[in-house]
Amino acid sequence: MKNKLLRVLILLIAFTACTKVPITKRKQMNLLPESELISMSLTSYHEFLSQHPAVLTGSEAGMVKNVGAKIQTAVTQYMNQNGFGSRIQGYKWEFNLVNSAEVNAWCMPGGKVVVYSGLLPVTMDESSLAIVMGHEIAHAVARHGNERMSQMMIAVGLGMGLDVALSKQSQQTRTIFMSAYAVGAGLGTLAYSRTHESEADKLGLVFAAMAGYDPNTAVAFWERMAAKSGSKMPEILSTHPSDRTRIADIKAFMPQAMKYYHPR
Repeated sequence: MKNKLLRVLILLIAFTACTKVPITKRKQMNLLPESELISMSLTSYHEFLSQHPAVLTGSEAGMVKNVGAKIQTAVTQYMNQNGFGSRIQGYKWEFNLVNSAEVNAWCMPGGKVVVYSGLLPVTMDESSLAIVMGHEIAHAVARHGNERMSQMMIAVGLGMGLDVALSKQSQQTRTIFMSAYAVGAGLGTLAYSRTHESEADKLGLVFAAMAGYDPNTAVAFWERMAAKSGSKMPEILSTHPSDRTRIADIKAFMPQAMKYYHPR
């Protein structure tokens, strides 16, 4: 009886916590207050930068900040015009380049964006960098991390005690956060589902297009990424779409993305 009641209450929480993702309109479950995740992310962000200092000068660092500022403006415009302004409430945007051979970039809740220098030889130009930064920012504004962490907390039975779990930030809560965001194992390697990845591709294309970057750049970029990774893992065993699937989906969505493109 107790277990049955618990399941009913968790379902009730899940139902009342459902929101819709911008652009795709997919329903998602976000149990955690975004303000709490922003606070936890800020701590992780500062810890990361203390170990990997940001590059403060040079053309590449300037490019990252320039592209980031344009994407920020596009995201703010889209969210405010389409009734999603609350999703970026409390964001204090920062865009930093760090020296690392890793081909990576990430955006934490709250708008803290980091690009690794190892990514730049693959992006090759500003437009492709905008595609990547738009994609990573899309994960944050779509609240994919909140959704992932909510699912994990319910799975371990914390769904009924979120207020307590967050206010005390127990070791279990911190472990779930670190697992959801892969903190300590490459900060930008959140185990997003294939749904999340495909969704971020679409949102990111729109944001890049609104920022004045040609979304068609995404096809060539992901082809370069596919050639670099050389991954042979079957799609069903991966949390990411296969390269072929991702590129096909991007091409299919391109007419929609191009509606937002106005060269600057």
